Amino acid sequence: LNELREELKFDGWTGFSGGEFMRTYALEKGLFAQEAGLHHDSRHYEDDFDRQIDFGMRTKLESFHRQIIESWLSGFLAQGVPGVLKVLMYCSEDAIRIDRIVNRDQITVEEAKKNMHDRYVANLAKWSRLYYDQWQEWVVTRGIVKDTDPIDFWRPDLYDIVIDTYSTNQKQSLRIVMDALTT
Repeated sequence: LNELREELKFDGWTGFSGGEFMRTYALEKGLFAQEAGLHHDSRHYEDDFDRQIDFGMRTKLESFHRQIIESWLSGFLAQGVPGVLKVLMYCSEDAIRIDRIVNRDQITVEEAKKNMHDRYVANLAKWSRLYYDQWQEWVVTRGIVKDTDPIDFWRPDLYDIVIDTYSTNQKQSLRIVMDALTT
């Protein structure tokens, strides 16, 4: 996000990180202990607050041009919004993902594995409950998936570009997105 924001700032682009915003909010409200070092999951927020932030991101995408929105749900929230390039960045190698968390949060490998799994499960359960109707309207009704398919906010077919950060470095990833924006 930061590299993309820097690259595009002179063209009037602005950026918003949902994760950074939510983490700052949670720290200010004392919703989790920063000393724990781990990133928290969405259960720390009330449903109404989560929906307000998430729909606020969607409104930004619908109302303003040249927005860079980074969050776990940004690709889903951008479904059906014209003029939006949806980019999914993921790491296909679990060992690398775990190593990144170990280094970022200064925790053990086992703590990183548990945190990564628990966050994913908790977030998917909460967001599936909160956004079931929008999933039906924005994804199922538009024929992107069948109504029998499970909710998966990170399905590659919800995105315009999918980048595996295991095989693509930051510079290459930035170039892929920049090329897509300029074509």
